[in-house]
Amino acid sequence: MKIELLAAGTKPPKWIVEGVSEYQKRMPRECRLEIRELAIAKRVKNDSIERFMLEEEKGFRQQVKKGAKIISLDSTGKMMTTRDLAKSLERWMGDSSHVQMLIGGPDGLSKGSLDLASESWSLSRLTFPHFLVRVLVAEQLYRAWSVLKNHPYHK
Repeated sequence: MKIELLAAGTKPPKWIVEGVSEYQKRMPRECRLEIRELAIAKRVKNDSIERFMLEEEKGFRQQVKKGAKIISLDSTGKMMTTRDLAKSLERWMGDSSHVQMLIGGPDGLSKGSLDLASESWSLSRLTFPHFLVRVLVAEQLYRAWSVLKNHPYHK
């Protein structure tokens, strides 16, 4: 299975790239983790957040693959424990060979982007910087995989 993070925002800080890369290396071949960056909307003074989010939605729509399981990352999504995530990962692996996770830009995901997803996952009720979410998701996916494989990382 391939898990692809469709992440709004380009040119993340070096430490973000290194963090994601560390967990990409740890993930097994049967559960590859990839990241695809999408440009965020150009911010113009006195323009609307809705326009920014709709512009980013166009990028997500262009990248979503037919037959892929789409999961949005949003504060209104389902909160999960690590074991819940492991069960979801196992189910996703059975449902599709390709999972795409949508990570919004500074303003989050538009309603249209959220509607692309069959499931929505909340990391927390807290708000995180959109670049940091990449590392958090990568680590949690690795942790969930380690639970499924009884790997000692989770302990």
